[in-house]
Amino acid sequence: MSTAEPRDPGLQPERTRLAWRRTTLSFTVVAVLAARQVVHHEDVSAGDVVALALSALVWLGFLSVAHRRIGAMAAERPPGAMPLGQAIAATLCALALAAFAVAIVW
Repeated sequence: MSTAEPRDPGLQPERTRLAWRRTTLSFTVVAVLAARQVVHHEDVSAGDVVALALSALVWLGFLSVAHRRIGAMAAERPPGAMPLGQAIAATLCALALAAFAVAIVW
């Protein structure tokens, strides 16, 4: 008869929550800099405005993924790994924001 001790996650959930908050802050700074680039550009094209609007949508999508992950880490027994769908969504958001930023600068 084995009496397995419950897993003590220690400070790992807190570190993960803080990492997601820093990542969200960095993502927000990039989105704001993209908006600033469009606003201060002399001849704004329709492509710039579309890229800015899509950047805002991607930013909101990333905030949603980050909020879910931060909430999951606040649980009494936080999950170990991020669900694959959320990981893919976060990766796609980062790649999309980078592509839209290049489109704005180009």
